[in-house]
Amino acid sequence: MGRHSKIEIKESIEKLKALYKNQTNSRLKLRLKCLIYTKQKKYKTQTILATHLGIDYSSLKRWLKQYSEEGLTSYMVLKPKGNKPSIITSEIHQKIAEKLNNTSNPFKGYSEVQKWINKNYDLDMNYNTVRTYLIRHFKTKIATPRKYHFKKNQQAIESFLRSMKN
Repeated sequence: MGRHSKIEIKESIEKLKALYKNQTNSRLKLRLKCLIYTKQKKYKTQTILATHLGIDYSSLKRWLKQYSEEGLTSYMVLKPKGNKPSIITSEIHQKIAEKLNNTSNPFKGYSEVQKWINKNYDLDMNYNTVRTYLIRHFKTKIATPRKYHFKKNQQAIESFLRSMKN
């Protein structure tokens, strides 16, 4: 059987409901619902409450622990998920764009871009990182030659073209 909630919610139900109505973020609304239902003792156990809210039991425990240790103000702040800043600076981005648009001496492939970045900027980047960055920011793709049929006879094509000229 699940655990009964022993946490004490300091705020009144009216205040929590007012915060809930004014909240626009759905994740914070879910957190406020958790506090409201816990304060009302609407569900017997925390597992039932977590199931009703559609979250994992460990998330519910983490939320309630954060509320009891740090209070409502900290509870209502969402921490960033962890998008790492790009290692390609705006300067490198500009130089790549110039080189990609250079018709006289363009890059011939993603590995050439990788080597160029390593040589000029001393950044040791993975091939896939470079490839993903170029696809995302410059909409690049590998140029692939058209396929030829293995039974295609080159002499037959030449004679056909000669006959068309006559």
